Amino acid sequence: APSIEQTITPEELVGRLNDRWAAINTLTAKVEFQASVSKSKEGVATDYPSIEGHILLRKPADLRVLGRYFGILAFDMTSDGKSFSLSVPTKNKFIKGSNSVKKKSLNTWENLRPGFFFDALLVRGLDPDNLYSVVTDSETIEDTARKHLFTVPEYILSISRRKPGTQQLIPVRVVTFRRDNLLPYQQDIFDSEGNLETHVTYSAYQDFEGSQYPSLVSIKRPIDEVEILLTVEDVHENQPLADDQFVVKPADGARIQNLE
Repeated sequence: APSIEQTITPEELVGRLNDRWAAINTLTAKVEFQASVSKSKEGVATDYPSIEGHILLRKPADLRVLGRYFGILAFDMTSDGKSFSLSVPTKNKFIKGSNSVKKKSLNTWENLRPGFFFDALLVRGLDPDNLYSVVTDSETIEDTARKHLFTVPEYILSISRRKPGTQQLIPVRVVTFRRDNLLPYQQDIFDSEGNLETHVTYSAYQDFEGSQYPSLVSIKRPIDEVEILLTVEDVHENQPLADDQFVVKPADGARIQNLE
């Protein structure tokens, strides 16, 4: 077990999460992306080459993500929480669509919308109508280098909402905190029907300008069989971000594609 094991009440744990969420208005990050797609039915998996990128985030829902491969712009995406635009200069393509998928595509990447990315980068506070419970648990982890097991105490925060007109609770999120530092290291995000939609793990926390932020963020989409690993190199919080920093326009002659 770790040498430090902190104790906190459920109310204090939720209060810390809400305060952390409220304290951040904008976030900019320099990252490295590594993506992979699996097709379990076919028994194949595709690993894409890693690319360097930048992320701009502004509450309540503005997001911009850029990726460069050997200095060449590979993609540039922006979203306002309702719709998104994606420029792919290498394919002379510009894609627009709603943040919610209305019609599934055979192309896995066309089913991914920016909302899950925004939710994964920061652990949201609770909404006023959310219900929650906290349980104390522990996880046994294998240290393969030292060939032994060790126990990690944790708090598991389960957030749910009541289905209108019933006593049924529908899961919204489950956030797991390690008790040595009380920082979130895992988050499960569910869709409106209570199905697991996104699984995120946060690890290797570092100090960025006085704030603790994970330098490794793994985002898995079980239904889409997509995994995106972010290696975070630099983070800045609450820097001024202008409206035009969340605008992406199609290049001259780009083919425009609308997604449902």
